[in-house]
Amino acid sequence: MSARTLVILRHAKAETPGEQPDFDRRLTTRGETDADAAGAWLADERIHPDLVFCSSAARTRQTWQGVSIALAQAQSGQVSPEVRYEKDLYAGGRTEVFDLLRTVPDTVRTVLLVGHNPTMSEVSVLLVPDEQWDGRQVELRTSGLAVHRAEGLWSATEPGSMALVERHTARG
Repeated sequence: MSARTLVILRHAKAETPGEQPDFDRRLTTRGETDADAAGAWLADERIHPDLVFCSSAARTRQTWQGVSIALAQAQSGQVSPEVRYEKDLYAGGRTEVFDLLRTVPDTVRTVLLVGHNPTMSEVSVLLVPDEQWDGRQVELRTSGLAVHRAEGLWSATEPGSMALVERHTARG
């Protein structure tokens, strides 16, 4: 079996809800800087996604753009990941995320998931195996990353199936 890595990233700081639809909210200047910092952190940790699932909302797309630029600058010669913009990462919940992860081909080693709270935090908490669970429910802040790892197949992704190996909140 090969190790698989899942990186969960909550989008960076977005505009305060106003008159525009929530789906169209964009990143603030701080959010843009934090998205770049998230990409730089991933590069420093040598975490290079093969596949990216990104919510189709404006703020998550912008977050991925900042992350991807920072990764590209640090990854000379690396192949760019496949990116899939998923409406279910905006409108769906944890069930849809688990269903999505189970569709990942087993040739993919690292997946980056860019989405929204509360779903991103819930999925991260649910993935933690019972023996690692300390009873604390930790919410991902904006630009928060949770790195999970496990042996086995993506199709076997279930609650309790991926150890939490790292948490980080990116700030630029």
